[in-house]
Amino acid sequence: MAGIRVDPTTRARVRAAMSSAPRADFLPDDVRHLADADRPVMIGWSSTNSQPSTVARMLALLDVQPGDRVLDVGSGSGWTTAILSALAGAEGTVIGIERVPQLVSYGRERLAETGARAEIREAIPGTLGLPEEAPFDRILVSAQASTVPTQLEAQLAEGGRLVVPIAGLMTVVDMRGGTPRRREDAGIYSFVPLI
Repeated sequence: MAGIRVDPTTRARVRAAMSSAPRADFLPDDVRHLADADRPVMIGWSSTNSQPSTVARMLALLDVQPGDRVLDVGSGSGWTTAILSALAGAEGTVIGIERVPQLVSYGRERLAETGARAEIREAIPGTLGLPEEAPFDRILVSAQASTVPTQLEAQLAEGGRLVVPIAGLMTVVDMRGGTPRRREDAGIYSFVPLI
């Protein structure tokens, strides 16, 4: 399977945004020495901070534009939320949601310490995403689903994009004419379960 083509300018924007939010700032002290390793790092509560190459690929596929409304599902330590904030810029809105209360607190602290313009909320039990605040221009899911989460597709704005790992395959969903169009990227990925 061929990979989905990403514009070089988008890849450069993602690299710059990742540089503006160093991974070490979002890792617990006892694993901060692993920040430069291209591998997932355990951050507690059975959760990981994804490996940088995976995050870079997901963000390149997501293609956040300045001013976008972005939802970060499974925000963990807040690292991807901070990077998304850099990509969306001052005119954008980024909301991270996380189901582990301790990670909600941890991520909020990291965002405050680093000055990222974003927020993290605790996920509403039994609800996927933030349907009451939809639509979103971009939705990033940092947890693996077994099928495409139609609840999140329904929260996409026209022209919006969802990036989610489905059974190990990175899946991109574009909303065009009210119809979700799905594509799979090359490569196999491993994430904690979405639900």
